[in-house]
Amino acid sequence: MKNNSLILLSVILILISSCSEPTSKEQVVKVKQRNPPPVKGFHLANVKQWLTQNESSGNKSLKNIVLAVNRTDAENFSTMDSVIVPNDLSGDLEYYLPFPLSVAAIRQINKIIFFSYPAQAFAAYENGELVYTGPVNMGRKKDPTPTGLFFANWKAEKTNSTFNDEWELRWNVNIENKLGVGWHQYSLPGYPVSHSCLRLQENDARRLYKWADEWVLKNDENVTLQGTPVIVFGSYNFDAPKPWLQLVANAAALDISEDHLEEVTKPFITDILKWQEKRMAVGKNN
Repeated sequence: MKNNSLILLSVILILISSCSEPTSKEQVVKVKQRNPPPVKGFHLANVKQWLTQNESSGNKSLKNIVLAVNRTDAENFSTMDSVIVPNDLSGDLEYYLPFPLSVAAIRQINKIIFFSYPAQAFAAYENGELVYTGPVNMGRKKDPTPTGLFFANWKAEKTNSTFNDEWELRWNVNIENKLGVGWHQYSLPGYPVSHSCLRLQENDARRLYKWADEWVLKNDENVTLQGTPVIVFGSYNFDAPKPWLQLVANAAALDISEDHLEEVTKPFITDILKWQEKRMAVGKNN
């Protein structure tokens, strides 16, 4: 009878623990179902020929993948001569860009976005799982994008550039207020060309605009809560051919490993988690 009571108590405790809410340090990991291409490889193609063969298909995802692989947008793509094209376009976009799908080392970070200078690509993660990725055109040689840890500051659906007030920036998210650096929609010619900002395709800029959290200010000089953490890393060889052309000879040439992202994040992890805890504490109290 005593043994039966102990067994019943154990079962009850298991059920209670399995139904309880996760603690503040336990995160629910979102895993998106993705479709990998059967074959990963790339080849060079003539733009006009490729468009002639594929425009009539009506499959926008095919063109979106090719645009992303060439770090460009539809308007600039049509003016190019030759581009690289995946041998198999049946997979999801994530498989054609360099970031890993999961990063265990950043699972405790609720939201973070990385911009790779050498790969000219971005990746947004929630609790270590990739949620958005796409191409970016960063700062030119004369006006490089600063690297390191930043946070999303203020946002504006439409604003004007501090370099030229005639340049309209859509879906702008500032990450360096004094220097006027941020990500936003703007023309992507397929290489680093901006005045230090991070240019995105419009759909990507809109998604990240809605996804990122802004800062909260105490006054003009003091930040109460930082926004979503942003890490810009690596360097670009402006004197070499476009790095993604290497994919023709080696489909994994630009791949960014979990270990590399862990290494990139490690110097900033304490600061990121400190601000995250502050933001979560305010959210619980409101």
